[in-house]
Amino acid sequence: MSEAPSFPGNAMQGSDTFEFLRQLVTVGPSPQQTQRMAQRSHSDIDWNQLQRSAEFHGVLPLAARNLIEHYPTLPAEVTKSFRSAYENNLRKNLRFSVELARIAAQFAGRRLRVVPFKGPLLAESVYRDLGLRSFSDLDLLISPRDFEAAKLTLAELGYRPSQEFSPAVERLVLRTGYERSFDGDAGKNLVELQWAAVPYFYAVDLDIDVMLARAGSSIVGGCEMSSLAPEDLLLMLCEHAAKHLWARLIWIADIAQTMRMQTIDYAQVAVRARALGILRMLGISFWLAKNLLQAELPDAAQELMAADSRVPSLGSGFAERVARGATYDFESTKYFRQILNLRERRRDRWRYGWRLVWTPSSADVAAVRLPEMLFPLYGFVRISRLARKLLLRADG
Repeated sequence: MSEAPSFPGNAMQGSDTFEFLRQLVTVGPSPQQTQRMAQRSHSDIDWNQLQRSAEFHGVLPLAARNLIEHYPTLPAEVTKSFRSAYENNLRKNLRFSVELARIAAQFAGRRLRVVPFKGPLLAESVYRDLGLRSFSDLDLLISPRDFEAAKLTLAELGYRPSQEFSPAVERLVLRTGYERSFDGDAGKNLVELQWAAVPYFYAVDLDIDVMLARAGSSIVGGCEMSSLAPEDLLLMLCEHAAKHLWARLIWIADIAQTMRMQTIDYAQVAVRARALGILRMLGISFWLAKNLLQAELPDAAQELMAADSRVPSLGSGFAERVARGATYDFESTKYFRQILNLRERRRDRWRYGWRLVWTPSSADVAAVRLPEMLFPLYGFVRISRLARKLLLRADG
């Protein structure tokens, strides 16, 4: 396997650290990869910076395991710090795994269909080690029509919405949003009920009911529970990473590991992605997995990636920002333009632009209180607030 290229940023600080970090973001590294780790001199590594970068990218447990197992001259104090990071994550994830089993059993008792997404399920089924993936909440996919019943089921376990809405606003959120967070006795935002892949304005209308119907099963913490079909899991992970513009390595690692560990029908993936207009999002995801994390892609994934001539240039831009640890302002026009560039079809770009302008956000609803019969006017509230933001940015 050829070594992945480097992505130097403009005046990028810590680029050597990032180059080393991305070598560590793999499960079961190849002999060539372990050899490169072993040959790295520890005298030119800023271990504190490496740990901070790994934590920012959400890959600290994975980097820690690889360092401890494959880096023979790791200083004792560094070994202790990274081992502690892995073990702390494992203990936290074990608690989440137990809680997920409790929630899944409660939903099963109420005969409600729920499919865990990411979290413990991804850690065990894709990383094959509960301690290797970092997460801080439990994501649960449900049918939108089951939201109220799911909310009551969580309440029976002591969970309450992180933000209280009136029934009318909650109905609006169900139409235009995609998730609701819930607090528990152990902390805030511990559980997220998701009835869509992304908010409505992104114009990617994945049918969650169909995905739930295709779901299989997996074992988490010794308990059997529903899990997405591999093709649907890959689509969801690519869409989730694209929504965040692939800003952290963990989202790319999830995709790379899923492709490596799951048996995937790429013809079906292509059919579903083409229908949704997100082939470019998949192509960029595959490009980043290959070029940033040295993932070996199957021929079918390579063909899908090569079908769009814009994938390499767009992928290079995102890779450079990942290397710099750059973040995005998700309310900026620059972010919205980036999302537009990810859609290969003109009609999907128009749908995204139209929905972006007219679909009210929770901030729009909070800014102006309207009775439910006047909710259609929130589109004008949205336009007014967007225009004000643009004028303020222009003045600034």
